[in-house]
Order: sequence, then C-alpha cells, then structure tokens
Amino acid sequence: MMSTGDLLNIEPVELKFIFELKKQISCSLILSNKTDSYVAFKVKTTNPKKYCVRPNTGLVLPGSTCDVIVTMQAQKEAPPDMQCKDKFLLQSVRVNDGANAKEITPEMFNKEAGHVVEECKLRVVYVAPPQPPSPVQEGSEEGSSPRVSFNENGGADSTTMMRAFTERHESSEKSAEAKALMSRLTEEKNNAIQQNIKLRQELENGDFKYEIWPRVYSLTYPGRCIVFL
Repeated sequence: MMSTGDLLNIEPVELKFIFELKKQISCSLILSNKTDSYVAFKVKTTNPKKYCVRPNTGLVLPGSTCDVIVTMQAQKEAPPDMQCKDKFLLQSVRVNDGANAKEITPEMFNKEAGHVVEECKLRVVYVAPPQPPSPVQEGSEEGSSPRVSFNENGGADSTTMMRAFTERHESSEKSAEAKALMSRLTEEKNNAIQQNIKLRQELENGDFKYEIWPRVYSLTYPGRCIVFL
C-alpha cells in the first residue's frame, strides 16, 4: 500500500517486521518526489530508543527516490498477541532548489512558524517468522526412513529420534513375523508333499482293497480310508 501526498509518495505505509527474539530486524521505506522542487523529509517515532532510522532526515531531488532503512533493536521478549503500538511520523516540506542535507533544520518542520508541512503516519506491524518444514514428510513412501530434525545447537531432536527408532523397531518386528510365517508355511507344504509321495508309494505297492457301497466308493489300506463320492 502506498501513501500519496502532494510532495512525496511513501511506500509502504505499514512498517512490517518479521519478529524474532534477540535479533535486529530491518525494513525499508521508499520515498518518491512527485514534484519539480527539492523536498526535505524528517522521520519521527514514538519509541526512539527501540528503532534506528537511516537517514532520519534528508533531501529527495525532483523526480527521484530515496530509501530509508528502519531497524528495530533486538528484543528480549515478544509483545502480547504480537501487537505493537509504536508509530512513525514522516514529515516533508519544500525547500530551496540546490539545498543540501546539511541545511536541513528542525525549524523547517515547524508548522507554528508558518511552514507548510506534509505529514504521513506509519504504523508498525509484527509478522511471525515462517515455520520450519516438518521433520517427517506427509505422504512419504512406505518403508522409507523418517527424517530427523536438528536443534539450534546441531543436535538431533530427541522426540524425533525416539519416533524414528520406534518406527524402525516396529518395521523390524513385522519383517520377522512375516519371515516366521513364510517358514512355517514352507514347512507345512513340504510335509504335505512328503505325505502325498508316501501315499502314492503305498498305492503303487498294492497294499489296499476296494470296498463298494451304494454310490460310495472307498479305498482303504492299513490305518487309512479314502472315500470317493
């Protein structure tokens, strides 16, 4: 959003700081002179100890722009609900052509002295920093190892490590159960094949007799009886 006055265009009208504890944070203002005259400006704030403005006064030549950097000092604690009541005031005034920054005085911005001073109020907005990516990607392929996140000191996060260990352990248990089941099925299959071979050998040796019953045919041999309907 841009503020449009008779002298300067100011962009943006909200000073947005990506708030992080114990870290200096900066944002910029762009001042555009829309006149054919030299324009002097001055930046004020309701909390001068908290912010550093460079330059806080200056000149914008006709048709040119000027960048102003506002730096917030490192903060030890976050404000309630990330709300900030600090405000800035940017004042601008026409000056004589050919003026230089050294000639700018506080008196130039004194309305009571009869100077025509244009003012623009700027509010401060805190923005939460972007969240780091999740250590475990959603929708990852089955069987892939979960990623481990690291803390600021370079050490692995204990919760993530425990989750990864548990998932690997559960995967190993499932693999062992599957192997045991396959082994048991293979053994039963081999036993069935051996019994089938033994049965065929007994049939080929003729150690059996037929017993005929109405609509029932049975084949018997010592210790066994096979019935065919």
